[in-house]
Amino acid sequence: MKRSKRYTALAGTYDKHELVDVEAAVKQLKSFADAKFDETVEMHFRLGVDGRHADQQVRGAMVLPHGTGASKRVLVFAKGPKAEEAEKAGADFVGAEEMAEKIQKENWFEFDAVIATPDMMGVVGRLGKVLGPKGLMPNPKSGTVTMDVAKAIEETKAGKVEYRLDKANIIHCVIGKKSFTEQQLVENANALIQAIAKAKPAAAKGQYFKSISLASTMSPGIKINPATVVQ
Repeated sequence: MKRSKRYTALAGTYDKHELVDVEAAVKQLKSFADAKFDETVEMHFRLGVDGRHADQQVRGAMVLPHGTGASKRVLVFAKGPKAEEAEKAGADFVGAEEMAEKIQKENWFEFDAVIATPDMMGVVGRLGKVLGPKGLMPNPKSGTVTMDVAKAIEETKAGKVEYRLDKANIIHCVIGKKSFTEQQLVENANALIQAIAKAKPAAAKGQYFKSISLASTMSPGIKINPATVVQ
């Protein structure tokens, strides 16, 4: 992959093979903050599991202490009183079959999160092929299939993030913005690490955190020493 001059210059300011703790990684990342926009900060975890096996899947959701720094547009699939509850709770879009049809026929995706009541999953399930690849499919494990739509909306708006293994057994997750303070990023990072640690499958053997890195939209990755985080 061809890198920009800026990226190459930043990569030359530190030892990319050095393993550091979370605090040092955040400090280094903040020193890269010279892009002309507020970059998104992500963490990447390579785990010692095999996601091809159901008993080694790692998936969940949690609310970051300081949110993600981005406002989310929430679509709720609900009817009747639950639809009214969703509207009062601040959902950006609320509906049922008509929303599913809008997505299918108009390729409409002006939302960042989807919540559904259990009785609507028959409708939402038909959207699996389009919502799934975008990471938008509601799931009970992430709290997005629920009767308590007000709570789900509140958590999503407050900075709830979902984490799940990809095909390479890696988790990619947003933890904030470059404009966050070092302390905010450290606390968000540690909260995510603890959540993923708690989600360790009983079937997982050996070293769980194989590698951890921190990066922003325009910066090279900084490697975090797995030995310095909770295992």
